[in-house]
Amino acid sequence: MRVIKAIADEGSFTNAAVALGYSQPAISQMVRRMEQRTGTALVERLGRTVRLTEAGQVLARHAGTVLAAIDAAEEEVAAIAGLRSGRVRLMSFPSSSATLVPRALAKVKQDSPDVAVRLTEAEPPESLTAIRSGECDIAIAFTYEGSDLTRRSPDLEGLVIHPLLEDPVKLVVPPGHQYAGAPMVHMRNLSAERWIAGCPRCRGHLVHLCQQAGFGPEVDFETEDYVAVLGLVAEGLGVALVPDLILQTARTDDVSVVPVEPASSRRIFAVTTPDLMRVPPVACTIEALISSAESVRAG
Repeated sequence: MRVIKAIADEGSFTNAAVALGYSQPAISQMVRRMEQRTGTALVERLGRTVRLTEAGQVLARHAGTVLAAIDAAEEEVAAIAGLRSGRVRLMSFPSSSATLVPRALAKVKQDSPDVAVRLTEAEPPESLTAIRSGECDIAIAFTYEGSDLTRRSPDLEGLVIHPLLEDPVKLVVPPGHQYAGAPMVHMRNLSAERWIAGCPRCRGHLVHLCQQAGFGPEVDFETEDYVAVLGLVAEGLGVALVPDLILQTARTDDVSVVPVEPASSRRIFAVTTPDLMRVPPVACTIEALISSAESVRAG
């Protein structure tokens, strides 16, 4: 397309070759290849000059628009490859959206201001499914000890996993509860409690811990909203296991937080694909998440 446009502008193979920095035989060869591909003559030779045929004029007329679009695409790709700009689709579960993500996005904005990060919320395994379907570039997910979401899990097979945090799980009880203010409580001493459970993965973890302690939990309320969980506990309607990351941002004045024995935690990690790790805006966003996690651990 550049050759045809140059011939139209310059009026000869020789002048087109000079304008494009090619040799005259190279220009002639490229024209012949284009004529073979299009199946028609594009240039009419008149002595030392040439003129475009009707088909050649059509190509020349469209060349400006096509070449402008190609140049724009090349500039955008160069910007992404050079980390000058780019878009990253991040999917996070709610408690990390309130803690890990804001610091990470602030760092991305400071270090790479032309990288735009779009955030949506979802719990695993929905977020991991979104990675595989191409709906997001990075997923922040978690797994509890004893769950089936491990490196051998089909959910994570073939993905790149970046550990972020070990997030301790603690018992939350209402004011005046027998264990309010206790330095620690063993799970086996909680068999008579009424429970308030969180997200499906958190409920599974609650059942797992209680069964290990020798009893099945009596779950009266289930909600994925941890503000609601803490509100129900504060009103004396039950006790709950709540990850520390949530307790760092939620109001806990009306409840008492107690460590449990045996200690338990959830593992928080960022997930992407091997190919996306080679995209600089994705890599820089993951680096910012790792930095944010280090700040959370230090704080």
